[in-house]
Amino acid sequence: MQLLRRIVLVGTILVILPVMAMAQAGPGGRELTVEEMYLQESIEMMIIREQSRGESRDMKMVALEFIGDAIARGNTNPEIHATLEFLSLEGIVNLTRESGRVVNNFPDVRVRAATQLGQLGTPEAVTTLTLMVARDNEPMVLVEAIRALGLIGSDPTGEVINTIAWTVNRFSNLNPNNLLALSAIEAIERISAANGGIVAPVAVQTLFRIAEGNYIRPVQERARMALSDLRRGN
Repeated sequence: MQLLRRIVLVGTILVILPVMAMAQAGPGGRELTVEEMYLQESIEMMIIREQSRGESRDMKMVALEFIGDAIARGNTNPEIHATLEFLSLEGIVNLTRESGRVVNNFPDVRVRAATQLGQLGTPEAVTTLTLMVARDNEPMVLVEAIRALGLIGSDPTGEVINTIAWTVNRFSNLNPNNLLALSAIEAIERISAANGGIVAPVAVQTLFRIAEGNYIRPVQERARMALSDLRRGN
């Protein structure tokens, strides 16, 4: 059944993609009508949704390529966020097991999903990225999710900063990670700048922990510089 589903999906993609390509400008080079654009977008979303839920890591990466193209065109269809949310939590929250073993844990897929959530930049994207930071255990994923949150910059309640701080402290206690600490420093700076100053006191505590923690000297110095800049800014 799974093999048949894959064959049908691939066949659908091979048939529809040329149609989508020819339909970009409409017949005779005319602009698409609203109805034609809606139909084209619906077909694209259907393909992306099916690819993202396939078993293959490669198929998921292709779905992310399509999503990247859609975001670059300014497409913020809620289905894009729903698919990115699914991919960003797959293997962590959304688990598939075979003989008791998780078989859908693809950190590189989650990294790419985090990047595109940052590009999407919606409040829903912030919520999903915050959940990723709270639930994921892969440093490479956490680094990208924190970076994406910094790029978006939105944190009116301080929840984002609190989650980033909690994650940095979690790793500092057992396994300090220099790249994770650096991404947290930059995110704290960006979020503070975007919100007119430090939105949560724990941001200062986290920077002090990094500056005095078991990190390489350049990261410690970067944390001290951020503290100095924030002090002058406030």
